[in-house]
Amino acid sequence: MSSTTSRPEAAKPPMREALVAAAFQLFLERGYEQTTVDDIVALAGVGRRSFFRYFPSKEDVVFPDHERCLADMTAFLAASEPDHEPVRRVCDAARLVMLMYAENPSFSVQRYRLTKRVPGLRAYELSVVWRYERALAAYLRDRFAGTPDGDLRADVIAAATVAAHNNALRSWLWSDGQGDAAEAVDHALGSVRTAFGAAPEPSADGRAGARADVRAGAQAGARADVRAGVATGLPLVTALPDEDDVVVVVSRRGAPLWRVVQEIETALARK
Repeated sequence: MSSTTSRPEAAKPPMREALVAAAFQLFLERGYEQTTVDDIVALAGVGRRSFFRYFPSKEDVVFPDHERCLADMTAFLAASEPDHEPVRRVCDAARLVMLMYAENPSFSVQRYRLTKRVPGLRAYELSVVWRYERALAAYLRDRFAGTPDGDLRADVIAAATVAAHNNALRSWLWSDGQGDAAEAVDHALGSVRTAFGAAPEPSADGRAGARADVRAGAQAGARADVRAGVATGLPLVTALPDEDDVVVVVSRRGAPLWRVVQEIETALARK
């Protein structure tokens, strides 16, 4: 007797991945605008309901992994400890996006090329980027709550983090995914940490020098001058006696910079 051995069929890709693969095949062959959802489901061998079970729109099939990545970022920030340095933390959160792109470089490059050609997809991508930025800003606003200009600092740092990350990521995509994406993004985010990270504590010598300057100013009647400057709302510049190279500037936070500079120049001219 002859016997036959049955071969197991090749495992089919999960429905979600099959829809993405079918969509990008058609986008490359026909163009994005010329491809319909009906075309995608026909090639994937499923019905329209199956498509919309995974993707609310045709645009969403181009960015199939951003919802997961945004959820991962939000969970990462929510798990932060009080002793985590906030700027470093948002930079680490931004790296999650880079890792998502680096998981599948060829797909990421294909999507980048497609997005560049289709204005509607560029607009959609901007909305995705905005959601990442808002997640970072929400975390920073909570960490900076009760501090001067806390909300402003949070929004500026979040925007800078996204801009630095995207600058490095787009350069990597433009090079067709050549090189180390993680290294490029780390270098870009290092600029954010340098610019906005926690300021170093002043040295012991610096603190001693500051205290000496304050005492000298008090002996010269600086306290009265400070009160006068605060009352008028104008910058006040006082040269300390016996210290020709030291100038004390007292100004309200909202005083325009040109006014501060003008007062310094006037004080130096008087000397």
